[in-house]
Amino acid sequence: MTPHDPESLLERAFTEAVDRVEDTDETTARVLDAAYEQFCRLGLRRSTMEDVARRAGVSRITVYRRFATKDALVEHVVRREFRRYFDRFLADIRHARTAADRVVLGFASALRAIRGNPLIGGLMEVEPEVMVPSMLTDGGRTMATVRRFLAEQLRREQRDGHVPERVDVEVVAELMVRVSASFLVTPSELVDLDDDEQVREVARRFLVPMLAEPGAG
Repeated sequence: MTPHDPESLLERAFTEAVDRVEDTDETTARVLDAAYEQFCRLGLRRSTMEDVARRAGVSRITVYRRFATKDALVEHVVRREFRRYFDRFLADIRHARTAADRVVLGFASALRAIRGNPLIGGLMEVEPEVMVPSMLTDGGRTMATVRRFLAEQLRREQRDGHVPERVDVEVVAELMVRVSASFLVTPSELVDLDDDEQVREVARRFLVPMLAEPGAG
């Protein structure tokens, strides 16, 4: 997949999640829903714009009027899934009572949501050349976007007095994102990523301590 502009998929997904941008055109939403189902069922290589049009119950011309190329359609569908992921992440961490709990819950939630997503997780497993380059070889924009997202959550914790002021939240966010990305791209032989408790224990033991006062202990 070659994005039709240089901006990262995840950058736009994050921006839209924060700004609550929605697809208000009913036909466009129907095409995107049909494309999502089509790509989940047959993957990207075996799916055509004609397949999507047929599944959406619209003409091929209607699809092309909204998405000039298949790459543009794929990009928009994937971006919508990432936007939903950000929304889900923000909803999940609201249930936690402490900053440490939010880190643990957020780490487990992120891995579970991305790996379990029928489209994104599926593409990472069976068509990694589509997703992995976008996530890792886009000049660092994707990881930088997630880092900014997480760093903002940690700064909020600092403002609320839950994380010491001397903690460098940018560096902590970078380390957390890199750990998460590593697990997503290269599954571990030591940690069962399908076992939420194991994943949470990793976060408790190795991620939460990064929120402590520098030099403490």
